[in-house]
Amino acid sequence: MTYKIKRAKLSQAKEIHALVKKAAAEDTMLPRALGEIYESIREFFVALDNESGDVIGCCALQIAWDNLAEVRSLAVVKEDMGKGIGKALIEFCIEDAKAMKIKRVFALTYVEELFIKLGFDKISKEELPHKVWSVCIKCHKFPDCDEQAVAIDLF
Repeated sequence: MTYKIKRAKLSQAKEIHALVKKAAAEDTMLPRALGEIYESIREFFVALDNESGDVIGCCALQIAWDNLAEVRSLAVVKEDMGKGIGKALIEFCIEDAKAMKIKRVFALTYVEELFIKLGFDKISKEELPHKVWSVCIKCHKFPDCDEQAVAIDLF
């Protein structure tokens, strides 16, 4: 199976939402409303099946602060896991961050091994005060979050 990574289009928001919703139902990611996907569609990259054109993976790069961005909403169709799609999506986010001269990229994840393989290091959530106090505090898992924080310094 071959795929390509592209910036998401508005018309793909419902497919992205379906992927995120399925991952959230499996407790591998926090849920996001369809409205949030539409509002942040410019932040998303999608993996498209070359044959069908279907969205088989997604990931977003969200600016968090001056020199800080977050890789979020990483999801891959279960049947296509283990084929390098998640890795490719993260790499596209890193390249996008580099193009914007962002110094540090982080993620809160349940699959830290994937990020570690790409050069991220485990960090304490306390190193991310803007994230914790702007977004995490509203989460139903706060303060008992079981996601692992990881980060990579680009510059």
